Amino acid sequence: MALTDEAIEKIRAMITSGELRPGDRLPSEPELGAQLGLSRSSLREAVKALSLINVLDVRRGDGTYVTSLDPGLLMDAMSFAVDFQHDRSVLHFLEVRRILEPAAMAAAATAMSDEDIAGLGELLDELPAEPGVEESVDNDLEFHRRIARGSGNPVLASLIDSVSSRTQRARIWRGITQASAVRRTLDEHRAIVAALAARRPDVAHACAVVHIAGVEQWLHEALGAGMDGTIE
Repeated sequence: MALTDEAIEKIRAMITSGELRPGDRLPSEPELGAQLGLSRSSLREAVKALSLINVLDVRRGDGTYVTSLDPGLLMDAMSFAVDFQHDRSVLHFLEVRRILEPAAMAAAATAMSDEDIAGLGELLDELPAEPGVEESVDNDLEFHRRIARGSGNPVLASLIDSVSSRTQRARIWRGITQASAVRRTLDEHRAIVAALAARRPDVAHACAVVHIAGVEQWLHEALGAGMDGTIE
């Protein structure tokens, strides 16, 4: 189990056991780290992840609190962070994305208008210098949605939209737990835009394969999966 996942599980156990209740303030970072046997970095990442899904409320200058969600909703929210790790179907959806999206991007390299391709660059420019995970993933989803529509094949676009939405949680989790993920995604998106603008279907196809395979490879490693697809 990755250190961040271990930290999340330990904080989760404190809440489910009643040691921490909705509205309670978490101990200070050094105190909680010592209590749970966690490094400050893994604890910090766990708190960031749980605050993103509204399990914890980080109040600058005050402390970190368990949200006031009722227990049922609280557990539903917490499952967001870990449930995909126990369901390998997301790997299947990523595999389908890796098959469909390169084809869509190759088609878009000839079918998209210059104006729509320029709009992709503008979409990426909307992100701040240090984008948050949530806004980065929202931008990512819109980027891929526009290209799928730009392929000129509405059936293909509909299939991609359906499959892509099923991988959103994994993309958010990657952004939280892999420090370079947000920047790498943006760089790969810009390479795709360059290939589209150059009207190079072959390059756009290759960029898409590399882009999606990177997420797929990360998830294999996050799940402890070998490349043969078996979970260890």
